[in-house]
Amino acid sequence: MLLGVTQEQHPDRCRLFAQWKGFDWPILHDPINLLEAAAVPIVVAIDEQGVVRSVRPKPETLEQDFLDREFHTGGAAPVPMRPPTPDPEQVARQAGAENTAPAWRRLGDALVLWGGANRVNEAIAAYEETLRRAPGDAIARFRLGVCYRLRSEGPKRHPGDFQAAVRAWDRAFAAHPNQYIWRRRIQQYGPRLEKPYPFYDWVDQATAEVRARGEKPIPLPVPPSGAEIAGPVREFGPEASPPRAPDPEGRILRDGDGLIRTEVVVVPSRIPAGQSARIHVSFHPNSRRMAHWNNEAEPLRLWIDPPPGWEISRRLLVAPQGDRPETNEVRRLEFEVRAPATGAGTVQFSAYALYYACENIGGTCRFLRQDIPITVEVRR
Repeated sequence: MLLGVTQEQHPDRCRLFAQWKGFDWPILHDPINLLEAAAVPIVVAIDEQGVVRSVRPKPETLEQDFLDREFHTGGAAPVPMRPPTPDPEQVARQAGAENTAPAWRRLGDALVLWGGANRVNEAIAAYEETLRRAPGDAIARFRLGVCYRLRSEGPKRHPGDFQAAVRAWDRAFAAHPNQYIWRRRIQQYGPRLEKPYPFYDWVDQATAEVRARGEKPIPLPVPPSGAEIAGPVREFGPEASPPRAPDPEGRILRDGDGLIRTEVVVVPSRIPAGQSARIHVSFHPNSRRMAHWNNEAEPLRLWIDPPPGWEISRRLLVAPQGDRPETNEVRRLEFEVRAPATGAGTVQFSAYALYYACENIGGTCRFLRQDIPITVEVRR
């Protein structure tokens, strides 16, 4: 039989791909890189006794070297094929008793793999406890980033979770620059100038073809978008026409009531001089004020003024409207910047958003501006 292991942040995307391609073998999910694999794919031939017979076997000789052979263990007892599932409560007691970095990391692993999204806060705390005792543990730092990203996409998200995930991945990768898995996790959300290929551009095609076969496609709680489906480019292309600043003199009334809250994430969190970053800006209607978008007016627009010497993919971005007159979804816009070849330090962009937002259902709608500070760290 075949058994797969996927190094993937989102297991549902792997399940959709397997459904699309008709894979009929089990695939395990390893979001935290428990295998500590530095690159994929890794092919391992394991016999019916659980003994590893070959690592990276040659496809052209796999049949004669492994599939058609009988292996003998010399009378040794078979290796158990299904070890017991870890009990997070027992692992937590062991971590408290041992109070060591490896014990706390084992607890983080057990919680994120077996505790699910409901225990992600405990997993974050366990990995942070690991790093207090072993600040150089890059593996724990990568796994901490996985948990921050998991929480950022769920109902218990904290502001800043996404950026915290990127910072953790950046620091882990800086310690192990040949770690392919960690590098790809950052590139998944990073700039097109640094991408090796589009990561999830196949999702729409897969969904359509599965549906055309009369099947129900595996649902994706967090559909890929933006950087995750963008293909690589070598240079920023020119905009169709030179854009004009929509509020150059700053006359539009500011959103002083906080109807819309913004969050900025820079990927990678620090870039070398001459390199690029992708900026993710998300707009969250304030649920406490029952804020929502007015889709019968002009759409949300974001204007960016780059500092001298910086390149930018687009200066004016426009978000899609909702499918009803009033909606309250999170809206996201992404753009890319490239630093000058010289210079280092903290660089701040001037940016602002214009939007029509309303308070309460059927309440007053206003045309508002929000100034958005965007900070990029450049290293030599």
